[in-house]
Amino acid sequence: MSSAHRFDRGHTDDLMTFLAASPSPYHAVANTAERLEKAGFRQVAETDAWDATTGGKYVTRGGAIIAWYVPEGATPASPFRIVGAHTDSPNLRVKPLPDTGSAGWRQVAVELYGGTLLNTWLDRDLGLSGRVTLRDGSHRLVNVDRPLLRVPQLAIHLDRGVNQDGLKLDKQKHMTPIWGLGKPNEGDLIRFVAEEIGIAADDIAGWDLMVHSVEAPAYLGRDQELLAGPRMDNLLSVHAGTAALIAATASEGLPYIPVLAAFDHEENGSQSDTGAEGPLLGNVLERSVFARGGTYEDKARAFAGTICLSSDTGHAVHPNYTERHEPGHHPVPNGGPILKVNVNQRYATDGSGRAVFAAACERAGVPWQHFVSNNAMPCGTTIGPITAARHGIATVDIGVACLSMHSARELCGADDPYLLAAALTAFLEG
Repeated sequence: MSSAHRFDRGHTDDLMTFLAASPSPYHAVANTAERLEKAGFRQVAETDAWDATTGGKYVTRGGAIIAWYVPEGATPASPFRIVGAHTDSPNLRVKPLPDTGSAGWRQVAVELYGGTLLNTWLDRDLGLSGRVTLRDGSHRLVNVDRPLLRVPQLAIHLDRGVNQDGLKLDKQKHMTPIWGLGKPNEGDLIRFVAEEIGIAADDIAGWDLMVHSVEAPAYLGRDQELLAGPRMDNLLSVHAGTAALIAATASEGLPYIPVLAAFDHEENGSQSDTGAEGPLLGNVLERSVFARGGTYEDKARAFAGTICLSSDTGHAVHPNYTERHEPGHHPVPNGGPILKVNVNQRYATDGSGRAVFAAACERAGVPWQHFVSNNAMPCGTTIGPITAARHGIATVDIGVACLSMHSARELCGADDPYLLAAALTAFLEG
């Protein structure tokens, strides 16, 4: 490994394992929960009464997970320190009637999820993942992690102007994957899925299935200083937040209650019972206060002292399109996490939030960078403003700078995942 690498790559190696094992939000939640369990956390059910015991606890709901650690000496009014992230990524998701085809090809009908960069799904070996719901209401995870589907691009001989005029894709007609030859038969896909997970097809009452690239994450570049992989927006932050929460539990005398909140459905607006705009986080925090004997006044005091770092990937400067970036703010890979600022509240950061983030990075010995959008271009957003408005919690938007955001395969600096986790740990430790 090149001497240019400043940090042990154990964290990034582990991130690569996490990415490969988490092809859907449901897998990301299951893998996060497994890591928390190994660290001594225990799952609590939303339908059960909660108690005042200390230690690590977590709640799962679909593609979302909220975990928190109650230290010894915590009071009902103890404030929280929250790392926010999301588990979902733009992709192609299976429709309710999936079996389709044309001209002798068997295909799978898909719907576009989130802001999908369509061309990145062309001519790529795709697997199938997600979950099925059984008739008794239970769920089973699905992960067919081998080449199964493909969205074939039209040959240049049949589209002579593609390199001059640009690729034009019809979202309905051109994004349907193939998975075989012959006539489509109703029920084929679900029978295949049932066989893969070892159950009867008649036991499946519903499904939430999606496709994923089966290409493994990999170091890239002459000195392997870059990381290429799927779903880094935003499983990179989920992984870093999980590592930071576990690390924070080893600290003595925590002045805050550290929390990880990983939501689903950020890529399509967060409006769901598992999204950041739903009540899940607020319910968990309130119930934690009340379980410790708190009152509404205690809850209000706790929320008033709470801070959230909303961690989501952002844009590194693109060497081929520098004019698309703000000229004075060029985040680069391996330059440390970015602080996202937008005065129109597409990001929730203000000057006070900047101070909190800068202090955490200073304690961790981590460099950091600014990100601001070019004034002539619209700015994206994330769960930060939603969290701030929904719960009245001071929120700061941060993340890791990357290229190819929303591609089936994204790119970031190989040191940045560790740098983000170190900064998040210092923040949670207070």
